[in-house]
Amino acid sequence: MSDILVHTEAGITTLSFNRPERKNSITSAMYAQLADAVEAAAADASVRVLVFQGSETVFSAGNDIGDFLNAPPADQNAPVWRFMRALAGFPKPAIAAVNGPAVGIGTTLLFHCDLVFAGDNAAFSMPFVNLGLCPEFASSLLVPRMFGYHRAAEALLLGEPFMAEAALEVGLINRVLAPAETHAYAQAQARKLAAKPLSALVETKRLMKRGLDVEVNARMGEEGASFGRMLREPAAREAFGAFMEKRKPDFSKV
Repeated sequence: MSDILVHTEAGITTLSFNRPERKNSITSAMYAQLADAVEAAAADASVRVLVFQGSETVFSAGNDIGDFLNAPPADQNAPVWRFMRALAGFPKPAIAAVNGPAVGIGTTLLFHCDLVFAGDNAAFSMPFVNLGLCPEFASSLLVPRMFGYHRAAEALLLGEPFMAEAALEVGLINRVLAPAETHAYAQAQARKLAAKPLSALVETKRLMKRGLDVEVNARMGEEGASFGRMLREPAAREAFGAFMEKRKPDFSKV
């Protein structure tokens, strides 16, 4: 069975992370599947809403570190960057249903969704600095705008998890639910949207994001260049080496 399940029904395309044995960590092949599915949903006139979900216990642990080290994103055509561009530019409503850990891109993709519903077990984190890297998916732009600078600094510089109630307070999510209810609630909201005129949904989203889309694309390019450079530097090599060797990293000399 695929690590990304794609199901389309009644105008709703649902993308489900389906790699529970690895906490839904995302490989390059999975990014390619996600990019293909998002692009297809954007082009298909019968699709009105896109939904992302994991399981009741985990949304996504972020990048699969082993796969990431074996096949790092070499350039802006890599599947991960293609997925980012596809979702950032997705013209129709996008919803996420989040339970359990949402790490790295598991959190940053939520800034490009229009509605986010989370279980009370959701834990969000953006630990890029802890890996010797910088933020991605325009999160260095979007997190300070949504959270305010000091809370953004706490999230991005410390990289520590924050729970659903804190995410609700800063506006990252719309509602906190019991984990068993999150997917059904997201689907119910998706059905409400799918019943509305698509042209009105698309134009309203375009107007809300007018100007921001240019900034987001520019920031993703800047982050991508920095991310690629930092991936080759000593801090990231030490962080990833420590992760693979299951030891605490030592950044005292980098």
